[in-house]
Amino acid sequence: MERMTSGLAALRDQIAAGGAQRYHDSNTARGKLFARERVDHLVDAGSFREDGQLANALAEGLPADGIVTGSATVAGRPVCLMANDSTVKAGSWGARTVEKIIRIIEKAYSTGVPMIYLVDSAGARITDQVDLFPGRRGAGKIFHTQVRASGSIPQVCALFGPSAAGGAYIPAFCDIVVMVAGNASMYLGSDRMVEMVTGEKTTLEEMGGAKMHTTVSGVGHLLVDTEVQALDAVARYLSFLPSNHTQEPPAAEPVGPGAGDLRALVPEFERQAFDMRRYARALLDADSIFEIHPGWARELLVCFGRLDGRVVGVVGNNSMFKGGVLFVDSADKATHFIQLCDAFNVPLIFLADVPGFMVGAAVERQGIIRHGAKMITAVSEATIAKFCVVVRKAYGAGLYAMAGPGFDPDATIALPTAKIAVMGAEAAVNAVYANKIAAISDPGERALYVEGLRAEYEKDIDIVHLAGEMVVDVMVEPEELRGELIARLAAARTKDRSFSRRRHGVTPV
Repeated sequence: MERMTSGLAALRDQIAAGGAQRYHDSNTARGKLFARERVDHLVDAGSFREDGQLANALAEGLPADGIVTGSATVAGRPVCLMANDSTVKAGSWGARTVEKIIRIIEKAYSTGVPMIYLVDSAGARITDQVDLFPGRRGAGKIFHTQVRASGSIPQVCALFGPSAAGGAYIPAFCDIVVMVAGNASMYLGSDRMVEMVTGEKTTLEEMGGAKMHTTVSGVGHLLVDTEVQALDAVARYLSFLPSNHTQEPPAAEPVGPGAGDLRALVPEFERQAFDMRRYARALLDADSIFEIHPGWARELLVCFGRLDGRVVGVVGNNSMFKGGVLFVDSADKATHFIQLCDAFNVPLIFLADVPGFMVGAAVERQGIIRHGAKMITAVSEATIAKFCVVVRKAYGAGLYAMAGPGFDPDATIALPTAKIAVMGAEAAVNAVYANKIAAISDPGERALYVEGLRAEYEKDIDIVHLAGEMVVDVMVEPEELRGELIARLAAARTKDRSFSRRRHGVTPV
């Protein structure tokens, strides 16, 4: 028994050491941590319990079959996790790797705890494809299990190295992907394969690097410089979400608002840009904002934050970028975030300063109508408490996309600077009276005529007039907005969240 015990201990130590030292040295030179070091940094000390450590133990050079899986706690809350070991065949998948991933996702789903993916993998081992690829418990089952768990438990990915070929879908099915600059990448085919198949010459960084995915494709959500920053971002992200869809997000001690004067931040002239991020910081609890997709589709702000200690999600138009107009990417960005908040019981605050959706041949070819419909669908289907705050302007379908009165907001709140209309006065006058205006030859007379038409239009869409018609529920001064939202959030805690008698809707794609 003593010999067996000492032999088991030695085997465990050997497996825990991972691959050959030269692979550890190579990772260290690139600023990469060992898989088990990543786990140790993320989870509470002494809380990790590993599953399947002896997987493929009799095979040569495949400790734990290249992946660490198990359960632990993060900030005292239970989680499940997997971590590719890139010192073992570059973190590639074998049949037992796949089975371990499936089992840990199933465990997270069945126990109702977040699932964390620490990814650094070259993809499947082609030599093992029959065992790992096509079967009922093959690689496809990973993605099926992720989809089943989606919206039931948070799924979070930190990407430290490659996520190649089919393996790239693990991050893609997660709620958020944190990528480490310089090392992280996602791609379906390598640069070498792309050149062979298509003739295109590219690099992994250009085609699937962290910066590209967090600023161009939007597949990545956060770009960080170091692995420690990535792991800390995962922990902070989870602090805003419940363990599963049946629970409420964790509250914090209430603190006062961040710095900033809500009145002074908003210019009266609607074409003068202002930074909605600064506005959100001044509205929400100090230092509570966690922005998602900060580098992609910047004309729209989406972030978590706290209001009097309670977690909220914010969707806001940022006129500092593209005038705050909604484009294809910003519509997709909003859709994902709205669905995320609704799935995990996070109330939504829409801060509207939107000219509408972009128009023109280029965006029509990109399917702006279809993408806009996706965003409006997400707004419609969101049954969590939601509030439309018209900060300045809400024009055209932009009003609809920002949870306007027709989309069952728990309240439409208008500031004195608010304007709600099909379009702005200048565009409306030009659209309706263009021929009459052109027929006036005298420049002075023409200017007076146009000025009169605009004044008449502005009177028609005056926010007090719209409040009188009950288009908006309440008008508040900027200094009253935070208190108004806190009170209305509290009142909406017990709202009925039923929506429609059906299995699911059909997404506009």
